[in-house]
Amino acid sequence: MADSRQLRKKFQRMLIALIAAVLACGAVTYAWYIYNASRHITDVKMAAGTGVTFLISNEYAGEYKSNAGLSFQGLLDPVSTDNIENGFQKVTGFTGGDAQSSLLASVFGPAQRSDYYETPLYLTTSSAATDVYLSDIRFDDLDAINPISTALRVGLLVHAPGENQPVAAQYVFQLSSEHNPQAQYNTLNGQEGDVLDSSKTDGSTVTFTPLTSANYCIYDEETGQVSAKPGTVKLCTLPAAAQGEEHGTPVQVDVYVWLEGCDEDCTNNLCSTNLQSLALHFAGKQG
Repeated sequence: MADSRQLRKKFQRMLIALIAAVLACGAVTYAWYIYNASRHITDVKMAAGTGVTFLISNEYAGEYKSNAGLSFQGLLDPVSTDNIENGFQKVTGFTGGDAQSSLLASVFGPAQRSDYYETPLYLTTSSAATDVYLSDIRFDDLDAINPISTALRVGLLVHAPGENQPVAAQYVFQLSSEHNPQAQYNTLNGQEGDVLDSSKTDGSTVTFTPLTSANYCIYDEETGQVSAKPGTVKLCTLPAAAQGEEHGTPVQVDVYVWLEGCDEDCTNNLCSTNLQSLALHFAGKQG
């Protein structure tokens, strides 16, 4: 009889411990975990506009005009990289954290193409050689209380002029300077501002500083005037159109949009929301 009571007490203790463990897992605040367990559909409408000095198309040999409509409907999982050309990684395992954190991302593997958004754009000029800048990235959060924009990145891989040319430059922009109210760093290694080292697979992180709105050019929508400011980043220079040609040699720009999983803003309050809209605005200035 005594053995039966002891066994029952032992079972009750084990049951309480199991319930506590389940509740702890359910309270994880890290986007790596939540997004992989509860993948959500993101429907973002994009529009990339240009100034009057150059044109844009969705295809290299397509129709070039002043804007290109871009849209996608897919699944975004948090991924991370310090070099887009090397690819993205995402979390595949977790380890116990300190008193503040119940789980931290600790094991990583290659990301799938469906985890982030990628599309090519093609820019060209119908006149003289044209320098290209970003003048704005406009966006609207679907949920202002849980702003997913705080953890998003926009990456641009700019190719050399011509079709199927190698990448000549890479730019990564932070979408928003605002912060998620529930921000908290979520990887075992590294610190705020770090991203995964794309040359390693052990979860190593490196310091990475994305570009911001401070790196846009100034574009006056009323006059069409484009001017640079301290910190403005030139994306590329479009070759001039030869006499008798409709436009010069196009330049391919691959656009990436992803949730930066190492961003402290990337926490589980964002898992059920997305962007309502996102628009890239390019501006051109003859050199």
